Amino acid sequence: MAAWLVLILSFPVHPSSLRVKAWRRLRAIGAVALKNSVYLLPFTPENQEQFQWLTQEVQKDRGEATLLTVDQIQNLKPAEVVRLFQQARDQDYRAVAERYRTILRGLERRYQEVKRLQETIQMRQHPQASQPTAIHPTTPLESLRGRRWVTRPRPHVDRIGSAWLIKRFIDPEAQFVFARPEEFPGDAVPFDALGAEFGHQGEDCTFETLLKRSGLRDRRLAQLAEIVHEVDLRDEKFDHEEGRGIDLALRGLLASFKDDQEVLTHGFVLFDGLYAALGDRRR
Repeated sequence: MAAWLVLILSFPVHPSSLRVKAWRRLRAIGAVALKNSVYLLPFTPENQEQFQWLTQEVQKDRGEATLLTVDQIQNLKPAEVVRLFQQARDQDYRAVAERYRTILRGLERRYQEVKRLQETIQMRQHPQASQPTAIHPTTPLESLRGRRWVTRPRPHVDRIGSAWLIKRFIDPEAQFVFARPEEFPGDAVPFDALGAEFGHQGEDCTFETLLKRSGLRDRRLAQLAEIVHEVDLRDEKFDHEEGRGIDLALRGLLASFKDDQEVLTHGFVLFDGLYAALGDRRR
């Protein structure tokens, strides 16, 4: 009983599109090349019909096609023939897998965007009421030094900017932890989280809250606070053209690095540059 179908093809030199058309059809039906213009499929009635249709199409286009049925291929062991098909399919599977990985990365980015928006809305709807800024306009910087700080994973602009503000202007030795709110360590200061003292207060994002509570007076920090507010809340309160570029740059960091500490490290470099650039504007 025949085990294999062998199709031998020959095409005129012109047009080359005939060869491409046949190659695409062969690829679609899963045939593999034994050598140039010689293609192979396991013998089944369905595969035989596919090769017969292709033979007619090639001959109609003034090419030559010979279809053979054979019980074995002399110079290849059965396992080697099977491996040819496996290798061909591996390439297809890798392409499909990469396509789906790209789709999943896109969905993950969209999910994180929606999650950030939901968390922002929650923080604005439920601002911290136990210590309003009107009663405690500033917090002594000494009380914020030598502490660990904790916030939610996958930091974006407000969390990265706030951590940068803490590290550069409040406590150079500050350490940062990322955890789900229910797993926040008790010895760490929460920030940019629902119900946190250093979080969204009224119309202010966390960066603005930290800036006001720390009592820092710096024109560039005030400008940075407006930029962070615009990127984070998108309420059009401030008009800063840098916002979209910063947003894209930070999304790029999140897509490139799975470790939140790495995202923070690179985010600090971005904010260092922004702070320096805002100083250059007035020169």
